[in-house]
Amino acid sequence: MNPVERALRAVDRTQQRHRPLALVVGVVKKYGDDRGGLLAALITYYAFVSLIPLLLLLSTALGFVLHGHPDAQRAVVDSALADFPIIGDQLRSNVHSVQGSGLALVVGVAGLLYGALGIAQVLQHAMAEVWNVPGVRRPGYWPRLGRSLALFAALGTGLLLSTAAAALVGTALGGPAARIGGLLLSAALNSLLFLACLRILTPKEVPSRALRPGSLLAGPLFTVLQAFGAALVAHQLRHATAVYGFFATVIGLLSWLYLAAQITLYAAECNTVLARRLWPRSLLQPPLTGPDEQVLEDIARQEERRPEQHVDVDFTDPPEDPPEDAPKDRDGSD
Repeated sequence: MNPVERALRAVDRTQQRHRPLALVVGVVKKYGDDRGGLLAALITYYAFVSLIPLLLLLSTALGFVLHGHPDAQRAVVDSALADFPIIGDQLRSNVHSVQGSGLALVVGVAGLLYGALGIAQVLQHAMAEVWNVPGVRRPGYWPRLGRSLALFAALGTGLLLSTAAAALVGTALGGPAARIGGLLLSAALNSLLFLACLRILTPKEVPSRALRPGSLLAGPLFTVLQAFGAALVAHQLRHATAVYGFFATVIGLLSWLYLAAQITLYAAECNTVLARRLWPRSLLQPPLTGPDEQVLEDIARQEERRPEQHVDVDFTDPPEDPPEDAPKDRDGSD
């Protein structure tokens, strides 16, 4: 064993003996085992493509709910678009509710719904991957479509609640107290909304209590991303805008969406690791720990696509290295 490996194994033993460190390592390794980077990129792409249709759909639906109250409609639209960095002003001035005759309205809303379904479908796929649900047990098209519609309903309800809560805090308080109170209330509402969305997106076989830890983590993180993410991205791109023009705006929005996707996936992975006790994990193999073997087994069984198919997983002891003075054949091999 060389000095570098000896040091790494010492670090590995240390993190396995301390539960907080082992839990963090378990979440990070589970994220890597599930190809979280690819899932985050996929979510980012569909979120970017679905962003405008989804905002149009929400503003149209809320236009019906708040019919006859133009001030309330404007407050909701401003609240929805204020969370998106870089392009908030452009969207606020160009996104409007779909209007017109009854037939045109139905066709327009149906088109917007179809354009926004991509993000809901890929989020359901990501949650199934995080929980390693075998393909044979994943829901079909129509159940997934129903969950997508439920997700949009939850997002619209959360939007109304967050707007009302922000208005209430602003009326009751003023100055820094209103800002702090708004952030705390936003964190609580984001946690509840994230829990509701996870319940909709996650397969039914996962109990609701297993979704709470990640929701408590994601709510404050999303609040920080909403409050400071836009300023951070704008700061990083203020010089790039002069060089790349509108492309810098696209890059900034994609960066913000990618951060949101990573928060979502890490929160979901935290739920999985806690529910299945997937720690401690080893940094160097061999040997494999019990949670290492369980994760590898879950990933293998995840590939079951048909009821007739059954995947069995077995682990054997790794071959031992021969001693340095072991006899060799004439060709020099062991």
